[in-house]
Order: sequence, then C-alpha cells, then structure tokens
Amino acid sequence: MTAEDYSLEEGRYLVLTARRTVESFLGIKSKEALPEPQRRFQEKRGAFVTIRTYPGGDLRGCIGRPYPSERLADAVRNSAIDAAFSDPRFDPVIAGELPNLTFEVSVLTQPSKVSVVSPKEYREKVVIGRDGVIVRWMRGSGLLLPQVPVEEKWDIDTYLSYACMKAGATPDLWLSGQIELSTFQAIVFEETAPTGPVRKLSLEPS
Repeated sequence: MTAEDYSLEEGRYLVLTARRTVESFLGIKSKEALPEPQRRFQEKRGAFVTIRTYPGGDLRGCIGRPYPSERLADAVRNSAIDAAFSDPRFDPVIAGELPNLTFEVSVLTQPSKVSVVSPKEYREKVVIGRDGVIVRWMRGSGLLLPQVPVEEKWDIDTYLSYACMKAGATPDLWLSGQIELSTFQAIVFEETAPTGPVRKLSLEPS
C-alpha cells in the first residue's frame, strides 16, 4: 500500500463514515448522505480512528484494529464507535460535543516484524514519518501510529522509548533485546474542522 492507493475522495468517504457512525450511535440523523461505498472498502485492512477537540487539537479518543481482520469499512465503523465510547482514557463522547470534534482515519498496512542483530539497529530500521510501531514484550504490547512522533517532534530514541511505555514497559527496554518490534505504514485522512474539508495528512517531519 502506498499513499497513492487511496484518493482524497476515498479518504473523505472513510472520515465521513467515522463521523456518521458516531452520529448514528448518538441518534443524530445527518442531512448529508454518504456516497456509495466502493468495492475496495470491502478489502480487509487495519484501521484506526482518532477523535480530537477543535480547535485545541487535544486527543478525545483513539482506538483501532492494527491487523487486517475486518473489511476496511467495518474496521472504520467499529473503530469509530470504540474511539468515541470505549477509550478507557476518556468519558464517552456526548452529542453536544460533536460540533467541536474532528475525526481522523488511518488506513494501515500489514505489520511486519523487524529483525535485528543488535537492538541499536532499530534506530536505522525505524523511520520517523514512515513507520508506526508495535512493541511486544512478556507483559504486554503497545502501538503508536506513524503520525505521533511527527506531531510530537520526537527523535528516534524518544519514539522507541514512548512505544515501550505504551506497552507498559520501561522506556529503555527496546535496548535490552527483550522486545519484539513490528512496523507498519499508514495513509491518514483528517477533517480540517468539524464537518469541514478532509485532507490527506503529510507525515514528513517538519
């Protein structure tokens, strides 16, 4: 999967699907109908839905499916419901918030295990602006989407450390050889404002 695999119009459909799913869950009927879904949205893909406050940009919910276990359209719908109502870090979204929330959809490639001889090689094999990461160790796992280190302006060591902490491990565990690390890529579409235009997010570090 490359960035050219999904057009801006397709991204708009996916973001609208996320928003309309949450609206429907809350009993809100939209005046704007979704376009007919394309056949490719029936392909199995991993996907995440991220919800943020507007204009502050604070995280309001983020949950997804890292592996292609569901059809893309279903993965986006189910992730939207989970992000809005089941993220344990936040209270469930209520209807009055929706005019001040934006939706973002990340379509993921299949995660691939990174093989290294020395853990220090992760610094070269994981590329900020390209790779999301999944860290697994004996007590858990954690995932960070590829846009996170770009938004936070992290260097590679900081990125890998936060990935370990997301997995419930110490930040330096990635240097110990006691983790399994996988990478994936993502195409990200986001609303520029609530119900506003959708754009494809650039993941290049600034």
